[in-house]
Amino acid sequence: MLKELEALKQRYPGAQTFKFGDGADLCARLLSLVRSGRKVATCSALSDFQGGDPMPEVGRRDIALNWDDTPALVIETVELIHCRFDEVSEAMALAEGEDDSLEGWRAEHRKYFERNGGFSPAMEIVWERFALVEDLG
Repeated sequence: MLKELEALKQRYPGAQTFKFGDGADLCARLLSLVRSGRKVATCSALSDFQGGDPMPEVGRRDIALNWDDTPALVIETVELIHCRFDEVSEAMALAEGEDDSLEGWRAEHRKYFERNGGFSPAMEIVWERFALVEDLG
């Protein structure tokens, strides 16, 4: 497992690793949505990056991990938008592929952010559009 990850980091210099979601079930569901082509974007609270997590960068390829830390896929960041939670547009929300409406996206992401450090409609987020480069599953 570690050997495979190190080989990927050699193939994708500068790649960071991350996990989608905050639990095994959500992680697996989100990875499945990426693989299906439905999920082409994600977002995080800006405060997550102020705690030391590496900020996404346009053009960088990163390795998404399964919940058990094994490599799942490689994505390339193609667009970044810094905005408030309440400024996310319907197009941005739908690109995340998790909900069928902006209202659904807001409800589910509010719950997610409340579980992971707090929520405010005015909270700053980093929204990222990406392209699937390699499916490792």
